[in-house]
Amino acid sequence: MNILVITGSPHKNGTSSYLADSFIKGAKESGHMVSRFDAAFKNVHPCIGCNSCLENDGTCVFKDDMQELNPDLLKAEAVVFVSPIYYYDINAQIKAVIDRFYANNSTLKGTVKKAALLLTYGDETEESAEGAIASYKGMIKYLEWENVGIVSAKACYILDDVINSVYPKQAYELGKNL
Repeated sequence: MNILVITGSPHKNGTSSYLADSFIKGAKESGHMVSRFDAAFKNVHPCIGCNSCLENDGTCVFKDDMQELNPDLLKAEAVVFVSPIYYYDINAQIKAVIDRFYANNSTLKGTVKKAALLLTYGDETEESAEGAIASYKGMIKYLEWENVGIVSAKACYILDDVINSVYPKQAYELGKNL
């Protein structure tokens, strides 16, 4: 299976990157092909809703790193979104990428794809993740993709918090059993 992992964290050795690594390890051990797009280290212009892509076969007016991501996105059989939560939702870096799905909407919507969500956040209540989870569920419902799992890693403010938790194993198992 071709799996695309899209991360949003600007911390290369942060909590959500650690979960992404755990997921990828499990997926690769099961023989899946995995590509990773670290949005925070890429140049992705936010969508401006100009609709030029609708008039030009999905070609966006912005020539940025989405050109690198789009081939992997279109061939992926599973897309995994990995984000830290800074303020009650996925972070801006990954949101900019998701908004740019608009250019490929007619190709993405209704295709057979699996999707998963991995989140990390410092708060100790699930309330902090509710916005991100609701947005994810709404998006995949619209796209008609299958949700295969959510790992919501609460109380993971620093790397040691996530390392010493059950969440890396959950992410690993999700990747392994996909």
